[in-house]
Amino acid sequence: MTPASSPLLEMTAGKDLDLEQALVTAFLEHAPDIVYFKDRESRFVAVSHSKARRHQLQPRDLIGRTDADFFSERHAREARQDEERIMATGTPVLGKLERTQWLDGREGWTEINKLPLYDEAGTVIGTFGLSTDVTAAEKVKHELEQAKRHILDASRMAGMAEVATGVLHNVGNVLNSLNVSASVIATSLHQSRADSIVKLSALLQDRGTDVGNYIAHDPKGRRVPEFIDSLARNWIEERDRIQREVTCLQENIDHIKEIVTMQQTYATMLGTVETLEPAKLMDDALRMNAGALVRHHVSCVKDYQAVPPVVVEKAKVLQILINLIRNAKYAADEGRSAERIVTLRIEPGEAGRVRLIVQDNGIGIPRENVDRIFTHGFTTRSGGHGFGLHSSLNVAREMKGNLTVHSDGIGHGATFVLELPAAAK
Repeated sequence: MTPASSPLLEMTAGKDLDLEQALVTAFLEHAPDIVYFKDRESRFVAVSHSKARRHQLQPRDLIGRTDADFFSERHAREARQDEERIMATGTPVLGKLERTQWLDGREGWTEINKLPLYDEAGTVIGTFGLSTDVTAAEKVKHELEQAKRHILDASRMAGMAEVATGVLHNVGNVLNSLNVSASVIATSLHQSRADSIVKLSALLQDRGTDVGNYIAHDPKGRRVPEFIDSLARNWIEERDRIQREVTCLQENIDHIKEIVTMQQTYATMLGTVETLEPAKLMDDALRMNAGALVRHHVSCVKDYQAVPPVVVEKAKVLQILINLIRNAKYAADEGRSAERIVTLRIEPGEAGRVRLIVQDNGIGIPRENVDRIFTHGFTTRSGGHGFGLHSSLNVAREMKGNLTVHSDGIGHGATFVLELPAAAK
C-alpha cells in the first residue's frame, strides 16, 4: 500500500490538499516522539521521521510494512491484538509501558498511546499512535535497584557499624536526588500534551473535506499551524528536560557505585596497618559525604600542606573522618552563617605526628559541653545516637593517635583535630 492509496490520505483530498499535506508533513517531520498511522491490517500508512530513525530507515521504507517486519513474533502479535481491540471497541490504550523486543535480539521499553482512526463518516479505518522510548529511564531504574542490593551486601561486609551508617546515610542523600529526578520524569510524562493531538485530530476530522477552508479562513482554524508548531516545540523541550534528568540519574547512580566500591575496598582491609597518604584518606571520606554536602548546600574548602605518610588502618581512619565530616555538615546547616562552609586541613603536628582537621562555621559547641562531647551516649543533635564521637576517639587511640575538639561557643563553629602517627623517615 502506498500513501496515495491509503484511507488516511484520501481523507485529505480536496481543494486545499497542498495546505493540509504541508501540515501533516511538518508534523511528521518534526514531532520528537514516535508517531505512526496504520490501516485495518496494522500496516503503516504514515510515520514520523523519528519513527523511521528508530529503524535506521526513511519514512517511505516503512509504508505497507507491519511490526512483524521489525520486532519479535511475540511483540508483533501483542501489538496486533491491542490494535484489533481498539478498532473493535473504539477504546484507546493510553500510557501503557511495553517491553520492546527487536528481531535482532535487542530489547527496550516504550510508553505507548494508541487510538482508533476514523474517516469522515465515523468508520474506523485503522489506528494511530504516539509513543516514547523510555529505555534509558528503565535502565536507570534497574541499575538503581541493583545498586540498592549492592549497598546492602556491602554494609554486611563492612564489619564497622559507623562506616556502614555513614555510607548508607550518604547513599540516602544521593537517593533523594534520584527520587527528585525520577519525579520530574514521571511528572513530565504525566503532563505530556499527547492528548492535544487527539483533540486536534478529532477537530480536523469533524471538518471533513472542509478542513482546508477551515484552516484558511476560520479564525480558530488559522491557529492550527501555530498550535502544531507549539506542540512540536513543547515536545522538544520536554524531551530535552527528560534527557537532562536521565543524565542526572546516571551520574547519581555512578556516585552510589563509587561509594559502595570504596566501602568494599576499606572493609576488606580491616585489621591491616598500612602506610598511606593523608590527602587520599581525607578525599575518600569527603567523596563519601559529597551527596549530603551538596544537598544541604554546604561548601567544602581544602587546605592540604605537605606532610609525611601516616601508619594506620584504612577502615578505622575512614570511620573517624566520615563521622567528623558528617557532623560538620549538620553543624554548618544549623548555624547562623549565610554561607555554610566545612574546611578540611592537613598539616604537620608535633614530632612524628600528622594532623587531619575538620572545621565548620556552624552552630558551635557550648563551653560546658566541650569536655563531654566524647562521652558515650552524649549528643546535642536531635536523632543522634551519641556513640559516633566516643567510638572515633577510641579508634584513634587504638592507632596510637588522638582526637580533640575546640569551639569558642555557640555561633562560632567547631574544629576537630585527628592526630595520627607519621611513617618513619
